[in-house]
Amino acid sequence: MSKICLALSVLLSLMIHAEPKINEVKPKIYLGRQIAYTMHSSAANWLTRTNREKEESTIEMIAALELKPGMNVGDVGCGNGYHALKMAELVGAEGKVYCVDIQQKMLDLLSQRATQAEIKNCVTVLGKYTDPMLEENSLDLILLVDAYHEFTDPENMLKKMRTSLKPHGVLVLVEFRKEDKSVPIKEDHKMSKKQVTKELEANQFKLLRSYDKLPWQHMLFYGKNDLNKISKTVK
Repeated sequence: MSKICLALSVLLSLMIHAEPKINEVKPKIYLGRQIAYTMHSSAANWLTRTNREKEESTIEMIAALELKPGMNVGDVGCGNGYHALKMAELVGAEGKVYCVDIQQKMLDLLSQRATQAEIKNCVTVLGKYTDPMLEENSLDLILLVDAYHEFTDPENMLKKMRTSLKPHGVLVLVEFRKEDKSVPIKEDHKMSKKQVTKELEANQFKLLRSYDKLPWQHMLFYGKNDLNKISKTVK
């Protein structure tokens, strides 16, 4: 029995050390912006806090995505699935939500919540720092909510996400407004519209439109820059 316990102990130790570690090194500066530290799974409860709807108008944000039944969408930096589960209901049984996170614990929490809600069209994907691990030309839309500013390798992530979008697919970034000092979020976890567009344009994306009615956040829609679409702003 002691040999079995020892073997299990060694195996557990190897599994722990094999898990990706986050925030061991200070993130780099990208195009003049300090990349933020990644939110750890131990703080996942903050994502489902009771006052989140009041602060962020998440129902309104999801509605602005204009999701349709049968769409395949990605939620990169999905955390414990606060937005993913809502999107799964809107795309219906014919659609799928690919839920990407670099922390397995976050994905486990999401799966638990999906099971409790009897939602079966969420697909969890353990991503990498440089790759969301999504199939090429497979998604109609990718949503990033308060996640892009934490990407330690924005260039490779944007390159891979661009590849995973269908020709007319859309990348949507929701970020706390850095221009607004009254937004009570740490500065490294906020982004200005100018900075977001600077980084996205540098990686072959074009701003299509913005939704400016959220209380604290920018909501910016980007397409591949080879698409000839007219930008518009909802005011």
